Amino acid sequence: MIKERNTSTPIAVEGLPFIAGALLVTAVFSALGWTIPAVLGLLVTLFIAFFFRNPQRITPPDEHAVVAPADGRVIYLGPAEDEVSGQEMTKISIFMSVFNVHVNRAPLTGRVTDTFYAPGKFLDVRDQRATFENERRGIVLATAGGARIVVVQVAGLIARRIICYLEKGDEIGRGQRYGLIRFGSRLDVYLPKEVNVRVRLDQKTVAGETVLGILP
Repeated sequence: MIKERNTSTPIAVEGLPFIAGALLVTAVFSALGWTIPAVLGLLVTLFIAFFFRNPQRITPPDEHAVVAPADGRVIYLGPAEDEVSGQEMTKISIFMSVFNVHVNRAPLTGRVTDTFYAPGKFLDVRDQRATFENERRGIVLATAGGARIVVVQVAGLIARRIICYLEKGDEIGRGQRYGLIRFGSRLDVYLPKEVNVRVRLDQKTVAGETVLGILP
């Protein structure tokens, strides 16, 4: 198993440099007596802290349940070929706005059998062209029962930094934190066609808790 980060911190550690920078700017404005810029700086600092919040989650006990890797809204649900093998699978895309929690969690317990990174554009992730044109980082997870899924972090119009803790050969537990994307983006999950899908288009998801589907 990987050593999970951010297990007990209310704010993801990756956000601390941004919060510290915003606080420093706010302090400078305050010292100069610039009230309005200081207030704006404080609001920006609070928003950054809100963006990097890291709440605890309770993962459903059913090991066959595939949980959402991200907070957000389902913007695509249907057949698609995953870019690793070209195999047709069921794809579920979850859009994360800047108001969602951006810490990502593993949909299933399994071993990372492959990883990939592709540089690219920063199109609005609600545009389906972003699937193969945007910067993205993906993992392939294999379960002990032989199921195989692909999870892809897709950078967006504002998001410019994908963070993934996993490497090939790592093992991870369902609902465990494995990365994040800074400032708005999308997660694509490719599931076996036989999966019993439990979500619908436009449904809101909660990372580590919402069940996307049940493996046969």
